[in-house]
Amino acid sequence: MQADTARKLLGEALGTMGLLAVVIGSGIMAERLAGGNAAIALLANTLATVGGLYILIEALGPVSGAHFNPAVSLVMASRGELPRRALAPYIGAQLLGAMLGAWLAHAMFDAPVFQFATQVRGGTGQWIAEAVATAGLLVVILRSPPGRVAAMVACYIGAAYWFTASTSFANPAASFGRMFSDSFAGIAPASVPGFVFAQLIGAALGVALHAGLGAKRPIASSQQESSK
Repeated sequence: MQADTARKLLGEALGTMGLLAVVIGSGIMAERLAGGNAAIALLANTLATVGGLYILIEALGPVSGAHFNPAVSLVMASRGELPRRALAPYIGAQLLGAMLGAWLAHAMFDAPVFQFATQVRGGTGQWIAEAVATAGLLVVILRSPPGRVAAMVACYIGAAYWFTASTSFANPAASFGRMFSDSFAGIAPASVPGFVFAQLIGAALGVALHAGLGAKRPIASSQQESSK
């Protein structure tokens, strides 16, 4: 394996591990401190995720592209922005990182490291929510101006935590990693296939919406036109 490829895979693994550690760890902390108030727990979980996601994308974007998400990698491979031979290794690194992130969060909070989630998440509303969340995420990624991807993705995920019934996983690796945590952020293994299928449908929808909206225009051109 070439050194550059190894660095990219390490970046994807570390980034996804960090993301899952943030999501699950902040969920555990929030649940312990919120005194049973689910709204406060979700708010704390949201704020931590927004901050963590922004930092991880900024720090690791130059290394691997900061996908941390098999649906994103699949879209980038289909667009020629990720070599197709790298797709499977990227997804493998993301899934491994997601599982390790769950275990890391448990270790930090003195919880049993190895566990499976029991929180069932399913039904038409949840699946529609995951499709919507993932479609929106891909539209944001594909249409964000240069240099603003990290901030826009983090803000979108923070908003989607609250406007989607599923609290916006929008990521097959996140769904996979969360099934290893019987915590506030967990998802029962039996619920994962439905979520992943909805996320992949959402990713395809996001690509279609991006194509329908047309090519991105330079920021300066957009501002000049809006000022007329």
